[in-house]
Amino acid sequence: MAKKTEATVEEKLRALYDLQLIHSRVDTIRNVRGELPLEVEDLEDEVAGLNTRLEKLGGELGLIDDQIKAKKILIEESKASIKKYTEQQKNVRNNREYNSLSKEIEFQELEIQLAEKNIREYRAQIEQKNSVIDQTKERVGERQKHLKHKKQELDAILGETEKEEQALLEQSQAFENSIDERLVKAYNRIRSNVRNGLAVVAIERGASGGSFFTIPPQVQVEIAGRKKIITDEHSGRILVDEELAREEQQKMQEVFAKL
Repeated sequence: MAKKTEATVEEKLRALYDLQLIHSRVDTIRNVRGELPLEVEDLEDEVAGLNTRLEKLGGELGLIDDQIKAKKILIEESKASIKKYTEQQKNVRNNREYNSLSKEIEFQELEIQLAEKNIREYRAQIEQKNSVIDQTKERVGERQKHLKHKKQELDAILGETEKEEQALLEQSQAFENSIDERLVKAYNRIRSNVRNGLAVVAIERGASGGSFFTIPPQVQVEIAGRKKIITDEHSGRILVDEELAREEQQKMQEVFAKL
């Protein structure tokens, strides 16, 4: 804590600009990845959803198959009943008994016709569901192939950048620990509110880097003096002079080269 209090304004500006350079490099790495992680996640969700649909369709086919089996059993039972009633008709004592058995036979025949109609409907449903299953399986195959490609792409990028990103994040934490907590909070607030995450920018040809509003000559002199922290009145960014920025960029490039 003592070192933070004793640090000069120039040391604070250099540390802040170094922190910005680190974060800008992390942003660049993440931009290289772009939307790939989200694309992979969306594809994984889509494949999982399609597989869930296949499971549901498979379950529905099982239920329909059970219904067909039940109707076939009913048909066999009705046929057995018809055979029994037909045999009983041979031994009836009067027309009333004969007609009663005839009605039973007629009813069982209607039951058979209805069951056969149901079976045809169930088979049509099976055909339709099998068509949907085939289409879904084809879609799953396409999505899995696309997912594999995207994962390979993402893994390749992560393999190239993950180690460097982690090292940069560790360095950014070390820099934050060396800067006044108040300044770090201000830096993070500015960074979250401005375009491209640039919270600390250099003067470029008399204008604020990132916003390009001209800085009055007297203010430029104050910035170059490095005696106080000055912000751009238009964007709120912390401003540093070109020479300081050039020196820190060269220093940090050497640091990044070792990562």
